[in-house]
Amino acid sequence: MSNMEQDPLSALRDIHLPEPGGFWPPAPGWWIVFALVIGLTVWGTLAILQKRRRNRWLKTALAELTTLAAAEQRGPGWFNELNRLLKRAARVKFPQQRPESLSGEAWVRFLTETSPGQATEDQALFRSLVESCWRPDPGGDPCQALGAARRWLEAQRC
Repeated sequence: MSNMEQDPLSALRDIHLPEPGGFWPPAPGWWIVFALVIGLTVWGTLAILQKRRRNRWLKTALAELTTLAAAEQRGPGWFNELNRLLKRAARVKFPQQRPESLSGEAWVRFLTETSPGQATEDQALFRSLVESCWRPDPGGDPCQALGAARRWLEAQRC
């Protein structure tokens, strides 16, 4: 008998570990993570773009307000321009209520109702703004009217 036949363990070879797995293809759990990350990225990008699109009118209105603030002449025509700016912004923000058709006390009430928390203080300013549009000598303070208009516009941000 040969030596091998007497010792069956000598015929065994060393243990060989399998080759480590490669980078690709990833495990199914990673596919789910990739899909979630891509989905959240697309959703977030679309949400940001939609918000910017919804607030584009506000950016334009604030730019016009800045132009009005820089104007030197602040007579009835200036107050009328400020009032028209607010009406254009209100038409964009509240199209179903048709605020551009309002005038006088109804317009003041609309501005007050859609104002931020300090509506009672701004109601007198809005009334003064509306009345200064047709008076030959405007009684409203342009700085206060600009402040009320800016607060109203900022409160309409989506």
